Amino acid sequence: MKSVDGAMDWYARGGNGGMAGVSASEVWRKEKVMGNFYKDVLKVHQSFAAPARVAALELLKPETRDRVSAIIADAHAHGAALMPWETFRSRARQKVLYERGVTKLKDVGVHGFGLACDLVFDLGGGEPSWKGDFSLLGTLARDHGLIWGGDWGDPTRKHGFVDAVHVQRCPLSRQAALFREEWYPEGAYDPYDDR
Repeated sequence: MKSVDGAMDWYARGGNGGMAGVSASEVWRKEKVMGNFYKDVLKVHQSFAAPARVAALELLKPETRDRVSAIIADAHAHGAALMPWETFRSRARQKVLYERGVTKLKDVGVHGFGLACDLVFDLGGGEPSWKGDFSLLGTLARDHGLIWGGDWGDPTRKHGFVDAVHVQRCPLSRQAALFREEWYPEGAYDPYDDR
């Protein structure tokens, strides 16, 4: 098994070990042999079972991290300061948030796989705010290939649960397979191509 630092370095070099131009079957084979970000980095990280909030971008799968970073930069260019409030979320924290009524998912969520981030307004000095219009986040999420919790990838449908500060790299249709650990997105995966 790779060390955490070694696994993070491997993913930092290109998400799938720098395999641009490699066939899909070779990528699949390498992912199966070498594992994935969830198994190789998150499951062995000290925060994996911790109940504390985590805002570290490093605990997002590199392709998700790049997209979140681009959203933050684009929001800044539009005059809005966004900051990551929560990236990785352990099962212990998920359960606490469920008990508080913050989430409808009791045991697991997309945050627990390094594929989701909650972005809030930064009032300065790292002071967070959930007040205001997050529709710009929705636009930027779609522009960068992430699903926004304000419409869950389908703005034509009314949703019973809206999470305006949430973005994820997994469509609702794939969540059950993700939670069962039967599916995990590869490097070039676009959730809008798979709804």
